Amino acid sequence: MAEFNILIVAQNGRLMYEAIIFLASLRRSDPSFPGRVFVAIPQPGDRWQDDPSVRDQGVLDLFDEFGATVLPFESHHFGQDYPYGNKAEALLALPEGEPFVFFDTDTLITDKLSTVPFEFDRPSASMRREGTWPKIELYGPGYDATWRSLYEMFDVPFDTSLDPSFPDEYWERYLYFNAGWFFYRCPQVFGRRLVDTMVAIRDTPPETLVCQSLDPWLDQIALPIVIHGLGGGRPGPELAGLDGETTCHWRALPLLYARQSDAAVACLEEVTAPNRVKKVLKQYDPFKRMIYQGRGARARDLFDRNALPKKEAAIRNRLKRERLWMR
Repeated sequence: MAEFNILIVAQNGRLMYEAIIFLASLRRSDPSFPGRVFVAIPQPGDRWQDDPSVRDQGVLDLFDEFGATVLPFESHHFGQDYPYGNKAEALLALPEGEPFVFFDTDTLITDKLSTVPFEFDRPSASMRREGTWPKIELYGPGYDATWRSLYEMFDVPFDTSLDPSFPDEYWERYLYFNAGWFFYRCPQVFGRRLVDTMVAIRDTPPETLVCQSLDPWLDQIALPIVIHGLGGGRPGPELAGLDGETTCHWRALPLLYARQSDAAVACLEEVTAPNRVKKVLKQYDPFKRMIYQGRGARARDLFDRNALPKKEAAIRNRLKRERLWMR
């Protein structure tokens, strides 16, 4: 298997605590992972009203203990107004020419990541998504016209991106990813293209996007254009362990407890149990309540994992009614 780097992005607040869980789960599930692990941290600047950097020494000590390299980076195009842009700009701080896999911090590593057969010359990303974008208006352009205009804007072939097993104007026919993980052979090439694509869509969108919201979807709108433009596409069956037995993108702790596997919950509770980890994570009130004060177990008891609601919104709404939604 090819050696590769891992990138996650953390900043002051929730993300730095999520990063601890990510790193602890990686070391628990793949203790001999041979690559480097980078925690990219945005630095204060004109794009930030508040200082986003991680200053908590207990957090930084755990980053070091789990073998991560802290990687400061500057926010030139995004920042406070669109923090999802962190993942794009952070790529430009990684070593050029070294294969990488990016993960959102709200991810558990539950099996050996080093054995996943990534094909770094053919980029791909997570398919664990719903049809969240575009929102089709009654008299507006459809999926085909909307996506086609974006591909044409960047001179990327459109027809080869389609999945012909789905009918015209059904959202899954069109290449659409969750940005929770993605990979490529060079972070500089991928990062520059992703930043440029996001900035162009934000600043000079085609007319088909006049009724479309770009926040928070901008990274997920740009990602298919970038991936297909670099010769990639939908992940093959060899990557089924991602969002499967190898990784779990949990999104929010109440959702993890409500719908994820027993193995994922066991992994979470194992890696958060040591006192040195507990001492730091308890500083963040939602984690203290969900993990250490039993609210996660209460959330889990509300749902049958074999008969979950089809829409995530239904799970969220029930958790909110029971006063168990927190993030």
